[in-house]
Amino acid sequence: MSILQAVGLSILPNLGGIAGSYFTRKNVKTWYESLDKPSWRPPNWYFAPVWTCLYTSMGYASYLIFKDGVGDSRKLALGLYGSQLALNWAWTPLFFHYHKLGLSTIEISLLTANIAACIYAFYPINKTAAYLLLPYLAWVSFATAINFSVWKRNSKKQQ
Repeated sequence: MSILQAVGLSILPNLGGIAGSYFTRKNVKTWYESLDKPSWRPPNWYFAPVWTCLYTSMGYASYLIFKDGVGDSRKLALGLYGSQLALNWAWTPLFFHYHKLGLSTIEISLLTANIAACIYAFYPINKTAAYLLLPYLAWVSFATAINFSVWKRNSKKQQ
């Protein structure tokens, strides 16, 4: 494996984040600011640096699995990784573009479960790769709670 593969796979998840920022930027100062949000959510400026770190670490974790995995266990682990990445990238337009608070809550809940399954599949192949996903699982679990709270606080407004 080359350094280019490690760098490429580390950058890959960020591409979806960059694409998703198109939807976020257009809606944060208008629609999102009008929502009733929990007091315990982080400030808006906090999300971009956190996601950059998380995307990069999950990308590097996928490189470790690609490098160290073999056979069906690698296929399963990378399949779960790909599906969680797709779910991750799909959340932003669901929430910020389509304003589907309930659907995005269900979707991010599926993402959280998928990340946990990914960690479980990564662990026997490369423990470091599994550990690299733990902050991601924690953050998405927190984001799920925020999403649920925003949905419940604003469900009457959406009707």
